[in-house]
Amino acid sequence: IGGDQGFGGAILLSSETALRSGAGMVSLATRPEHVPAALTRIPEVMVLGTSSANQLMGLLEKVSVLVVGPGLGQASWGRALLSAAVNAPLPQVWDADALNLLASGFVSLPKDCVITPHPGEAARLLGISIEQVQADRPAAAGALSKKYSAVVVLKGAGSLIAHPDGRLALCHQGHPAMATAGLGDVLAGLIGALLAQGMDGYDAACLAVWLHANAGAQQGKFGRGLAASDLIPVIRQLLEEHAPCLK
Repeated sequence: IGGDQGFGGAILLSSETALRSGAGMVSLATRPEHVPAALTRIPEVMVLGTSSANQLMGLLEKVSVLVVGPGLGQASWGRALLSAAVNAPLPQVWDADALNLLASGFVSLPKDCVITPHPGEAARLLGISIEQVQADRPAAAGALSKKYSAVVVLKGAGSLIAHPDGRLALCHQGHPAMATAGLGDVLAGLIGALLAQGMDGYDAACLAVWLHANAGAQQGKFGRGLAASDLIPVIRQLLEEHAPCLK
């Protein structure tokens, strides 16, 4: 769910990643204006042009996992769709403007969520400065997981995955070329795909961060100009190398 006016590419990246990472049947709820572009880029995804939250209700009854937030915006359209998602009893991945709306107090986080803040979003969620987040990233990740009772992926150099029970994982892989737009949208779609294949939130987040970072490291060897979509085929290859599709 996402892709307000001017931000359609973000949710397309998430949808394509979910599809290519084994989610199976993928549906995309986005602005009606983005439907032609979505069908052109990823015709395998079922695209629902969504003008109001009411149009989501039938879809929410059929799906098993939600990814909410890439390109969502913070205007009335995004707020309405996020309000609908909150009431869906499903595992969810919240990213980008879903987190900004959460930080503003507009909504409460449902159960079984994975949230994927970058340091700026983490600072808003905790009510502290970015400098404070970066000064002690493990403490910030742990505080977020306990405050929101959610699995947290604190993105950045040395991404951290925190569970409310105190588990904490650190990813050392990655590449400086990954500091570019859209990488977070790919990660959100990847986590959603792994959740859809039966992994729990913490394991899905850990594996997704590892796959994402290693794909970025491989593509980063080619130098600057890395595009987020460059990671998608590499993620698919890495996933198959480590967990072959045998059925």
